[in-house]
Formats: sequence, structure tokens, C-alpha cells
Amino acid sequence: MRMFRRRSGRSSSRSRTARIAGERRMLVAMAVDATGSGMYVPFSLVFFHHVTGLGFATVGLVLTAVGLVGLGALPLAGAAVDRYGAQRVQLFLYGVRGTGFLLYPFAHSLPAFAAVALATAFGDRAFPAVQQSLIGEVAQGADRDRLQASSRALRNGGLGAGSLLASLVVGLAGDAGFTAAAWLNAASFALAAVLMRGVRVVRVVRGVRGVRGVRGVRAERRVSAADAAKPAAGYRQVFADRPFLGLAGVNFLNALGYSALSVLFPLYLTTWLRGPQAITGSAFTLNTVMCAAGGVVIAARVRAHGARRTRSTALGSLLFAAAFAAQIVLGTFRPGSGIVLGGALMVIVVLYTLGELVHSPSAGALSVAAAPEALRGRYLAAYQLSWSLSAAVAPSLFTALMSVDGRLPWALLVGTSLAAALMVVRLERVLPAGAVQVVQVAPAAPAPAAPVVAERVATPAPAAATAAR
Repeated sequence: MRMFRRRSGRSSSRSRTARIAGERRMLVAMAVDATGSGMYVPFSLVFFHHVTGLGFATVGLVLTAVGLVGLGALPLAGAAVDRYGAQRVQLFLYGVRGTGFLLYPFAHSLPAFAAVALATAFGDRAFPAVQQSLIGEVAQGADRDRLQASSRALRNGGLGAGSLLASLVVGLAGDAGFTAAAWLNAASFALAAVLMRGVRVVRVVRGVRGVRGVRGVRAERRVSAADAAKPAAGYRQVFADRPFLGLAGVNFLNALGYSALSVLFPLYLTTWLRGPQAITGSAFTLNTVMCAAGGVVIAARVRAHGARRTRSTALGSLLFAAAFAAQIVLGTFRPGSGIVLGGALMVIVVLYTLGELVHSPSAGALSVAAAPEALRGRYLAAYQLSWSLSAAVAPSLFTALMSVDGRLPWALLVGTSLAAALMVVRLERVLPAGAVQVVQVAPAAPAPAAPVVAERVATPAPAAATAAR
């Protein structure tokens, strides 16, 4: 059971917008992190080529190799979260990522670049799962959905702002601007870590190696006596949890759709539709602006209607399927007019983005709520693998289908989106009720002035329970 302390002095009419203590610092840290990442993510190959001086082929090969090896960071990060708490692991990953970008401009040899890239890849691959775990530790009920929506909106807005900032820096400083961008990104990780470290939390866990308190966002976390008596089974329990594995499988199907805009859309536009490449930039801009401006609003509307997380996740999948089906129709008629083609594609991008806005907060909160508290780190690390595997599979899968017919990848995505919608609704019966239904959390009484002290309870778990499996 968790108890959340909210700021006092708020009227009852504003209770539904009450914030978790430390939430603003968390959100600012997310925005700073995303802005720094936006300085290299949109043009990573060009970025690393200029920063290290290595050839494009070498950079691409190294990034692919370390990206696959970096998947090994997920189970390690999950075990570390369960043992030390999400905030401590997040601060450590900020340090790893910041150090990596600080060193990139000095990594001119292949071994040096590979070593720095591998360390950074470990941090990048593990970070999303750790951040999801942190949201799970500090929020419950509808607050989780709200924080999920806010984090995604800030992510999109920050990436766009960072990309614009990098363009200005490179435009003014030339090739030296890429080095400046690398160091600015490192500084953004340092600043985000300072912001997160300044927030206070008490995290109390019973039954997993006794009880431990961890500083971070102010919250008190307790596990029931029944759960405390159960030994933590590590990753054996995760892979024996069929409902959660089904949820991860659903996410893999939807994640293929998330890859469509960045991987499939530009190729489809230029080869099958024979349209101008400039439309790709307009599509990305429209998607980014809608996600940044409308993410929180759309998610709030979904919560206000009391929709089950499974149903809103399924609705997002259906909107994806409609957008992908529209691409098949457009690819069948292939209008010759650039204005008609551009207008039709923008309408499809709007439909696709609406699906993203409805799907993302609910699916993210559903995965967090479905994970047992004592093993949330491991569970969300396994869930994050579905994103990583999709990102690895999508390029080769889409290009292979495109070589046969430009509409085939979209037909596949229609099928995967519909299958995901059906599967997540069927999982309602076996997922925890508290994960399926959004619970509105009423504001609690103001916190006392004295600090909360974690009570030590003599319920040590077997030593094997603390090992990463």
C-alpha cells in the first residue's frame, strides 16, 4: 500500500489536479534530458561521424553492434532497481550517459569509439525501463497515467527543441558545433541528475532483503504482509507470468507501428508514392507538435471518461490500424498532384498521432500497474525488451516487404494493430483488476513536519531472493 502526500492549501475543486510532491522537479528533469537527447537523436549517424571523425560505415556498424549488446543492460538494470530503488539506478545511468557524451569527441580510434558507445548504449537501453519503474514507485491510479502522458509530451517537445538548438549551434560553429552539441548533451544529463537528486522520497519495501529507505520523490511504499512472506523469485517469476508476457507481446505488435513513422514512412514516400522528401519533415514536425501540445490533454480526457486502460490501449491500436489502412488506399491510387498527396499524408499522420496519444499513456501505465511491486524493475526490464526487439526487427522487415510491394508493410501493420487490440482486451480477465481500471486517487491529508522514518521490520528474505536471475 502506498500513501502519497500532496501539497496542502488546495481547494476541493482543484483536488483532481493536485500534484505529487516533487513532481515539478521530475518533469523539468525529463524535459532537460529530452532536450539534450534531441541534439543528436534525429541525425545520429552524421552526429557521431563529425564528433569522432570515423567513416559513416564504421559508425553505423559500431552503433548496430553495441545497440544489440546493450540489450544485456535491461535485466541487470531491472535487478538493480528491485534491490536499490529506481531513483538510485536512474542517477547512475545519468552519470554513465553524461560521461559517454563528454568523452565522444576524444574517441577518434575505433576501439575508443566502440568502448564509449557500448557504455552509452547500456545507459540508453536501460533508462526507459528505469524511468517507468520510478513512475510506478511515486504514483498510483490515475496519477500514473497523467505522469506517463506528461513524460511523453515533454519527450517530444524536448526532442524538437534539442534538434532546433543543435541546428543553430552547428550553423553558427560549423563542424565544431557537433562537439559543442555532445558536451551540451552531457551537461543536460548532469543537470537532470541534480534535479532528480534534489527530490526526496522514502521507499519502504518489506520482504525483499528486509526494509530499506531510499531518497528520491517523497512517497511511502509498503508491501502487504502476505506479499512479504513470499520469496522474490527474480526473473523466473517474470517469465512464468503469462498474462504479463502476453502484455509484452501486445506491446511488441504495437511497437512495430511506432517504428513506421521513422523507418517506413520516408522510404514509402520516396519509392512507392514518388513524393517529395520535404513531406517527411512536415510529417515529423506535425507529429512532434501534436504529441507535445496534445499529449496531456488527450490523456486527461481518456481518464475523465473512466476508460479501462486495456480499452483505451485497444482504441489506440485501432486508430493505428485505420491510419495504416489509409496508407494502403493512398498507395493504391497514388495521386499525381503533390498538393493532394501532401494533404492526404498529413491527414493520415494526424490519425496516426491521435492513436499514439490515446495508446501511449494507457499502455505505459498498464505495464507499470501490472508488475508486482517487489519485482517491478525486472518486470519492466522484460517489458522494455519488446520495444528494443521491435526496433531491431522493423528496418529489415519493412524493407523486405517493400521490395515486393509498397503496400505490404502497411498491410502487416494493420494486422498487427488489430491483433494487439484484440489481445489486450482478452487479457482483461487475467490481468490484475487494479492495473486494468484507472483509480482516481483522492488527495491525502497534509504531511506532518517531521520527516518520515523507514521502520525496520525483521523479515529478511533468503539470500537467493536478492540475486539477479
